Amino acid sequence: MPAVVVGLRGDEKALWDGIRGTHSTEIQRLALVSSPLRGATILQVIPHLGAGGAERTTVEVAEALSAAGATALVASVGGRLEGELTRVGGQLIRIDSLASKNPVTIRWNAHILSKIARQNDVKLIHARSRAPGWSALWAARGMKLPFVTTYHGVYNAKGRIKRWYNSVMARGDAVIANSDYTAAHVRSEHPEAASRIVTIHRGVDIAKFSAEAVNEVRRASLRKAWRIDERAGPIILLPARLTGWKGHREAITAAGILAKTSEQSGKNLAWSLVFVGDHQGRLDYVSELAQLISQHGVDLRVRIAGHCDDMPAALALSDIVIAPSNEPEAFGRVAAEAGAMGIPAVGSSIGAQGEIIVDGDTGLIVPPKNPEALAGAMQRLLDMGKTGRAEMGKKALNRVRERFTTSALQKATLAVYEGLMGRSV
Repeated sequence: MPAVVVGLRGDEKALWDGIRGTHSTEIQRLALVSSPLRGATILQVIPHLGAGGAERTTVEVAEALSAAGATALVASVGGRLEGELTRVGGQLIRIDSLASKNPVTIRWNAHILSKIARQNDVKLIHARSRAPGWSALWAARGMKLPFVTTYHGVYNAKGRIKRWYNSVMARGDAVIANSDYTAAHVRSEHPEAASRIVTIHRGVDIAKFSAEAVNEVRRASLRKAWRIDERAGPIILLPARLTGWKGHREAITAAGILAKTSEQSGKNLAWSLVFVGDHQGRLDYVSELAQLISQHGVDLRVRIAGHCDDMPAALALSDIVIAPSNEPEAFGRVAAEAGAMGIPAVGSSIGAQGEIIVDGDTGLIVPPKNPEALAGAMQRLLDMGKTGRAEMGKKALNRVRERFTTSALQKATLAVYEGLMGRSV
C-alpha cells in the first residue's frame, strides 16, 4: 500500500476566528499603558513574510508596537503572513527587490529604505536578514537613525568574504540573539559585538497555544483531514517545513524501529506519526519520504499532512511532539509551542532546544541523526501512558510560561527600542 500524503482542508476563516478568539490579553494591556514609543514610527526589514520564525516574530513585534501607539512599518516582498500583519495593526511596504542578494540591488534598496524613512519620519530601523540588512544598515547610518538587528539563525562562514557578509547582523546598535546558543555563536564569530548583544528568546502566545482554547470542532477537522481514526492510538507529531535537516528521514527510520519492537514484544501498540509542514516546492524530498515510509513498512502509521493553518489544533490533537533536527536549532519553536500546550517534546542535543526542554523532566533530549535513540525516546513516552505524559507536559507548560512567552519577547524588544531612542525604559 502506498504512503498516505494528505492535505489540510476546511474553512480557513472559521479556523482563524477560532484562533483569534484566544488573542493574548497581555498584548491588549499594552494599549492601556502610556509608552515612550507612542506616536513613533518603527521600520522592520525582512525579505519575506512566510511562516518562519523570523517572519512570525516580525508580526508579533508589529502587534506590540501598534498596541503601544506606535506606527509599525514592515518593508518586505510580502508573503503568507501579510493578512495577519494587517490584522495586528502593522503596515506592509512592499519592495519586490528586497530579497535580492545582488550587490547593486542591495545598494539601490538602501536608497529606497532611506526614502521610506524620510517620508514616514521613521525613528528606528530593525533588520532581520542579511541581504536587506546591508540595505537597512546603510539607510540607518545615512539617516543617523538607531539600527537594530536580530540573529534569528546561525550563519555558516567558510571564508573571510562570507564572514564579512554575515557581519551585518552584528553591526546593530543592539544585536538581539534569539537564544543563549545564538548569543554564544555571535560572540564567537563577531567578538566586537559582545557588548551590544541582548538575548531575547523567541516566545509563544500562551493564549493562542493553549489546550483549553482549542475546541473539539477544530480537533475533529484536523483528525478528518489527516485520516486518523479516533481509535488509532496516540499521535506523534513532527511539525516542521519539509526539508532534510529537520529530521524526517530519521523519524521514519525510528518509526520503523518502533513498529518492529512493538510487534516483537507482542504488544503491537497503536500509534500514528504525522508530518505537518510546507514542502516549499521540495517535491522530490516529499517523494523520497513517501518511499522511505513504504520501505520501512509504516504506510499505515506515518502520514505527510502538508501545511497546517491551525497549529494549536494540530498540537492539541497530539500526544507526543518530536523535533529531531540534525542541524542546530537557533531557538526551538516546536518544543516551546508543544510545552505551551502541555505536551512533552523530544528534541536534539545540539542547538538551543536544551534551553527549552529539561531532559527527563519536561521532555527528552536525544543525539541528532540517531534513529535508535529517537525510537527509544518515543517508546519511553508511549510507555508512560496518558497520565505520565500529562505530568511531564504540565512541567513543560510551567517552564514555557515562566521563560518563553510572546509577551515577554514583545516587552523586551520594545525596551530595546526605547533605550536606543534615548527615552526611559
